[in-house]
Order: sequence, then structure tokens, then C-alpha cells
Amino acid sequence: MTIINLQTPQVVELAPPSVSLAGWIRINLFNGVLSSITTIAGLLFFTWIIYAVGSWAFVNSVWTSPTAEGCQGITGACWSVIYARSRIILFGLYPYEEHWRSATACGVVVLVVFLSCIPALWTLLRLSLVWGIGAIVFYGLMHGGLLGLSVVPTDRWGGLSLTVYIFVSVCLIGMPGSIVLALARQSRLPVVRKMSTILIYWIRALPLLAILFSAALIIPFALPEWLQGDKLTRVIAAFALFFACYQAENIRAGMQIIPAGQDEAAKSLGLNYWQRTSRIILPQAFRNSLPAMINQFVMTFKDTSVITIVGFFDVLASAQAAFGTAEWAPYYIEVYVFVGFIYFVFIFSLSRYGAYLEKRMRVGHE
Repeated sequence: MTIINLQTPQVVELAPPSVSLAGWIRINLFNGVLSSITTIAGLLFFTWIIYAVGSWAFVNSVWTSPTAEGCQGITGACWSVIYARSRIILFGLYPYEEHWRSATACGVVVLVVFLSCIPALWTLLRLSLVWGIGAIVFYGLMHGGLLGLSVVPTDRWGGLSLTVYIFVSVCLIGMPGSIVLALARQSRLPVVRKMSTILIYWIRALPLLAILFSAALIIPFALPEWLQGDKLTRVIAAFALFFACYQAENIRAGMQIIPAGQDEAAKSLGLNYWQRTSRIILPQAFRNSLPAMINQFVMTFKDTSVITIVGFFDVLASAQAAFGTAEWAPYYIEVYVFVGFIYFVFIFSLSRYGAYLEKRMRVGHE
């Protein structure tokens, strides 16, 4: 409600009157015959959905049968396929007796991500130490060759640990690259600015699958053998370039919001280009583009499932192998639900942490 004071040219905004829960329900859900019928029909429909899903997933389901025979004749879910084939889903082609290494490596990544969320560690040196040590420990556990661990080549990696490894590697390599590309697009040197613009537009115009397919199968024909590396390294490098080009545009958008007067004021104080960029421009650019950056991280984790096309046994491919036998073939829905839950946990955690950062930095709440 708005009241205009006629004596003084001042507009006074009054808070809307408070409405109780019962009043809100009556106004929004039962305001008339048609509204009441729609509300009741919707409640009945969602009640039926909850009952049907609950009966299938929990009431009539089988959880711990070691064979598919225990699921014959049931009307619910056969979660026994997860119980019996969980190692294949989580570890893929990794040697069975070395599964503890893959599980420990995933735990190391989760620990590193958790430590990175602590504000006390938000300095370049501390984060570099945490991620550097974590990367060395992860690769040492997965690859082996040290402390008596047997060597497991990258083509034997699979399951959840491979998905996490690719996601973390792409983000670690792609974020510095995105900063470089964003600064290059803002450069006053025409050659640097145009070359970075062409690269970003060219990569963004191509589908991710085409880029990964080229890195895995075509690039080896154009490079000498000593420069090719293994297929996983090439795929991660191509994926990181794709990530960097998209993230660079998010960062550049955050930089364009910053008033030009701040850079001019920094120049008047005698700060050089790198001091202005590291202390004034980039911190504000990250803050301004934080929602878009978090969204790009979420999309990158979902896009890791594409690597199945180029021959890697990620968690999705491992899930398909779990019900690939005649015994467990009828229970593919349960496997896909389990894999979907894994993706949901990671993506929901990323989105909630992004919301926490937005609230902490008060993005959009000035």
C-alpha cells in the first residue's frame, strides 16, 4: 500500500497486512469452486504419486538378496542389484583387490573440497597447498608405483573415482585458463584481444562431444608420439579448454560491471596493471559473476557423463555394465536411480555451497 502525503512531497510505503497460514490457504488455494476443485485434485494426484513411489521403492522392495532370484515375483524395486553390483558401479574396471585405493582416493577429493570451503583457507598459498597435496595423494593412490602399490594404468580407472578425477582436473586446469582468457579479451593489445576472442567463439561454437572425440581419436594423428600423452590426459586437456572458454565469458561479464573509475583511481594511486587486476578487478569480477560460475561448475560435473562416448568407464558406463548380465538385466531402472542419486548428491552440494557463498558475499543484495 502506498500513501502520498499532500503536505510534503513524500511517498510513504506501508507494509502489507500480515495474513495467517489459514488465510493464505483460503485465498490462494480455496478461493472459489474451481480453485477448490483444482487444489483437491492436485492433492489427490500427488498423494497417489507418493504412495506409488513409496510402495515401489520401500514397501515392496528387496534390498539384500545376493542373486536375482530373490527379486522374482516382487512388485517393488530390486535394490539387490545395487547390493550385489555396487563394486562395479563405483569402481568400474579398477582391479578388484585394489578397490580400497580408489575409495580412499575419492575420500581424499571430498576432504580437499571440504577444506576448500573453510573461509580460513581462502588464500592463494593455502588453497594451492591443499589442492597440490590432495592431487599428489589422489594420483599416487590411483596410479600406484610408490610405497609398494602396484601400477594401475589410466585405462583401468573407472567408476565414481574416474568421474571425480575428471571433474576436479578440468576445474583445476580450466579456472586459471579462464582467467587468462578473460583478461586477454579485455587487453588493449589488438592481437591478444582478437586471438582470444576467436579462440573463445570457436570453442563455444563446437559441441563438447566433438571436442572430446577429436582429442581422443584425431589429435594423435597430428602430433608426434612423444607429445601425444595418454588418452585420458588429452581428454582432460580438451575438456578444460571447453570449460575455460565458457567460464572466461562469465568472468568477463563480471569485469564489465565494475565502474571504470575504480581502475582510474587505482592508477592514480600508483598501482601497476597486475596489482590493479589481482587486488581490485578480479575479486569484484568473481563476486559479480559468482552465480554464473557456480552454474558452470554444476554443468561441468553433469557433462562428465559424455566421456563414456570416447571409451572411458565412468560411473554411468559402470552402471550400464552392472545390469549388462542376463541375471540383472530387468533391473536397470534401479541402477539408473542409484546413479542419479549420486549425481544429485554432488550437484546439490555444489548448488548449496554456491548459495552459501552468494549469501556470504551478498551477491545481488546491495
